[in-house]
Amino acid sequence: MKRIPILAATLSPLLMAASCGGSSSTIGGGDPVSTPSPSPGAFDGNFAMAEHGTFDEPWASAFIPGTSMLFITEKPGTAKIYDTQDERLITVSGLPQVDYGGQGGLGDVAFLPSESSATVAERTIYLSWAEAGSGDTRGAVVGRGQLVCAEANACTIQGLDVLWRQTPKVTGRGHYSHRIVFSPDEQYMFVSSGDRQKKTPAQDTSNTLGSIVRLNLDGSAAAGNPLASEGSPSDEIWAYGTRNILSLDFDDQGRLWEIEHGPQGGDELNLVERGANYGWPVRSNGINYDGSDIPDHSADDGFTKPVISWTPVIAPGNMIFYGGDLFSGMDGDLIVAGLKTQALIRIGFDGTNAREVARYDMGERIRQVVHGPDGALWVLEDGEGGRLLELRPE
Repeated sequence: MKRIPILAATLSPLLMAASCGGSSSTIGGGDPVSTPSPSPGAFDGNFAMAEHGTFDEPWASAFIPGTSMLFITEKPGTAKIYDTQDERLITVSGLPQVDYGGQGGLGDVAFLPSESSATVAERTIYLSWAEAGSGDTRGAVVGRGQLVCAEANACTIQGLDVLWRQTPKVTGRGHYSHRIVFSPDEQYMFVSSGDRQKKTPAQDTSNTLGSIVRLNLDGSAAAGNPLASEGSPSDEIWAYGTRNILSLDFDDQGRLWEIEHGPQGGDELNLVERGANYGWPVRSNGINYDGSDIPDHSADDGFTKPVISWTPVIAPGNMIFYGGDLFSGMDGDLIVAGLKTQALIRIGFDGTNAREVARYDMGERIRQVVHGPDGALWVLEDGEGGRLLELRPE
């Protein structure tokens, strides 16, 4: 196994501003905050890194519960499984036909943690992807099937059916979002539904663009959603007024968080709450790409405020709450894959207050980060030939 040590300095947001073209993070739209020094014995930011092959535009990954096997989706419509224990690469068949182009293609993958028994021959698999519609339209979908691994080096997905469709399908190839996460009790599935670069639908609850939907595991609208009385598809919405959420996860207290891409500036970390409206496109701490102004979040604007916002953006790929002890002092922290920043961004919490505490320079755009069964971080670089990297403390 090839091991390459990398030195990744622990940088505060203010230090990053000096070294990375003025980047800063703010709490609730306030002033940048400094970062405390690591406590004695805590992870110091130095990784030992091992390479484990390359992939074709990797987009998402997830460990198959109860195994050492990492399922990796590739945006053009393919997927592979990498066995991290014996370094075996396993092919996957039975994948859906995807509408590949722009930001669209094969997207997220998710498994039910409860299906972790080593004796389970088949595991339920959830996938998201971009699906073509009539004319020049397309939209995100979520499907469910059974992952069957009857051969040593080949698995297939059987009975893959679409459970949920983004409504409506529209033109363009951007902002699908389509991240999948299950509630800790596995009763509900939350899916991020991007604004598809159409902006105003995010404030219109008669559609599901620019929202987070809360579904039963069969894709139906969950009981107790805030707009249940308004009928389909409004009854799917849990929160709205969002732009493009590629980062979605629950903390160890059962709270749901998201980081969404802002326009030019204004990436946001938000605590996801029932019925909350996060203001897009009426409010943002960034500006439009044509240079026109968007009013910043303000105390009296009636919208739910970001816990942290970033200008310039960090461009998150995904995020995970770290739940291991391999990296001392990191348990419960949020680790974000940075695309534009080419870094892993670490966020610490005090209840529902949060602040950026470190950035670890990776030298490449990072699309995805997950932690393995023993607490190691497994990272996917973005784009063609994106490497799979295993990170451990130096």
